[in-house]
Amino acid sequence: MAVLTELDLRHEKINTILTRYPFAETFLTNNGIDVANSRDNSMDDYFKSLDAEHIEDHAIDPEHLLNQFDQFINQMLSFLGEDSKVVESITILPGHDKSGKTENFTEFIIRKNEIVSIVGPTGSGKSRLLGDIEWAAQKDTPTGRSILINEKIPDKKWRYSSSEKLVAQLSQNMNFVMDMSVFEFLELHAESRMVTDSKTIIKRIIEEANNLAGEMFDPDTPITALSGGQSRALMIADTAILSKSPIILIDEIENAGIDRKRALKLLLSEEKIVLIATHDPVLALMGNRRIVIKNGGIIKVIETTEEEKEILTEIEKLDRKVNVMREKLRNGEKLTS
Repeated sequence: MAVLTELDLRHEKINTILTRYPFAETFLTNNGIDVANSRDNSMDDYFKSLDAEHIEDHAIDPEHLLNQFDQFINQMLSFLGEDSKVVESITILPGHDKSGKTENFTEFIIRKNEIVSIVGPTGSGKSRLLGDIEWAAQKDTPTGRSILINEKIPDKKWRYSSSEKLVAQLSQNMNFVMDMSVFEFLELHAESRMVTDSKTIIKRIIEEANNLAGEMFDPDTPITALSGGQSRALMIADTAILSKSPIILIDEIENAGIDRKRALKLLLSEEKIVLIATHDPVLALMGNRRIVIKNGGIIKVIETTEEEKEILTEIEKLDRKVNVMREKLRNGEKLTS
């Protein structure tokens, strides 16, 4: 969505401005603008309707006010993370492994709506690669890697700003400590994002989370009462739908008690870039490609073959059988052959 210029703010109807930027009403009201009776007027028309005495009594300087209004909107968009460029790709440039050996690739580009898995033994450096991407490393991490966004050196605000995070990271370890309901938690997040129709968004997040979790929960459920699987399902749905971060880094969710395939489809439907560090063959083969890590370095990149996709279908069948048996055990049933 293009940002309105100061000229647009002068000539667009106030109602149009507020539809695009609901938070702007606070600025106008605090500066004495009669919003309720001026929605069909432009700012220019509004100023022209004021008599000289009113302008003098209220110390109104139209040019100065418009300039401040323009700055306010841009600052709010920056705070909300909505002025960032669209992230079409991430490029990983090689660094070195733990022995100092240069990594065995020239560059690796990941594009929007793509799933890439990261595989390797425990302690091989999968999480370090995720950290490099989250930090948008510029040869200033232990691996010496560099990360480009849209094939360019990323803006520093993407590294240091707490409000403009390019990356949202999901991991196995998600525990809530706040004393509030699921609805109140999501409402708080929606308010921080200045979401206009928060109730509809919250309803969708809870529905999607329940589709991912094995056990249903409702809006009034205390978040501290959620199981591990429910918590992760809630955070995945919240991240997919409400988070502005275009890059999702997932660190080990194979035992998270959620529908993994549905979770990835949800994230991709929101046009995210998804990277998964995993030991799970189902998740690994769901990726379009997989990065293989050894001794802290990338040793190869593998395209998922047609044969592997067929193997994935068989693995998923086995996975479903295991899940059925798991649910029977959870429900106190006996397993039979």
